[in-house]
Amino acid sequence: MRLYSLSVLYKGDPKVHLLKAAYDVSTFNFFQRSSVQEFMMFTSQLIAERSALGSRASVKEQEYLCHVYVRNDGLAGVVIADNEYPQRVCFTLLDKVLDEFSRQVSRMDWPSGSPATISYSALDGYLSKYQVQTSGT
Repeated sequence: MRLYSLSVLYKGDPKVHLLKAAYDVSTFNFFQRSSVQEFMMFTSQLIAERSALGSRASVKEQEYLCHVYVRNDGLAGVVIADNEYPQRVCFTLLDKVLDEFSRQVSRMDWPSGSPATISYSALDGYLSKYQVQTSGT
């Protein structure tokens, strides 16, 4: 069971843009890592774009399961995991991350924010914490 990506996005009008993301591509061949990460970023944006406000969904993309949660305020989270990772845990993680993100990052920054301008550093910690937590089950 693995988590590969955890992203926070803003579903504005008309486009979705990435605010912050964390990736774990350590299980991939060194030469594939950047293209795998690019694929995950693109897929996260695409899934958030196609999801309605206030919705949760799980979408299979190649050998991955992408879990998306788009809040009514336009803040969205996407987790990309393997097929064995429990869906319930993914949505719990998304709830926690989006709540914390919305408390720490001003709503005024969401429409114009980017990974370079948003200061929120908890994603890497969550990604590794949730990686370890399930590896023993």
